Amino acid sequence: MGSTLPAVAEELLKEIKKAFQETSHVPDELLLGLRFIFGPCAVPALDLVDQCSVTQVTSPSGRTLYQVLGNSGKLYTCYSSCHFCTCPAFGFSVLQKSVSLLCKHILAVYLSQAMGACQELTVSEEQLTSILLAEEEEEG
Repeated sequence: MGSTLPAVAEELLKEIKKAFQETSHVPDELLLGLRFIFGPCAVPALDLVDQCSVTQVTSPSGRTLYQVLGNSGKLYTCYSSCHFCTCPAFGFSVLQKSVSLLCKHILAVYLSQAMGACQELTVSEEQLTSILLAEEEEEG
């Protein structure tokens, strides 16, 4: 989680992490808070976490990105360090219209981090470069 989210969102994610570490579940009041702060992407993001759709991809140099398998079967690349996702919803709802804080994929990354639910994949620098270039080619 980075400093790009409002303080209330950061605090909620910290509370979710704490509750999950202590009880292995997220209490209803925190789920309600999640829905209140993040709106309609909260439930789909939780579904992605339940489906183990989030993978943390790390290279030997320590570079990290996340890949989230969307419901459509497409992989989206997310960067939690700069609060960015390659999905169309992020581009439209977050960047263009500013009607959402984030998309369900980024929220799924933050929730997976909080709950320790990320799959982990270590790749070579060359493989990481290929992932990044593949994203660039799809956008271009």
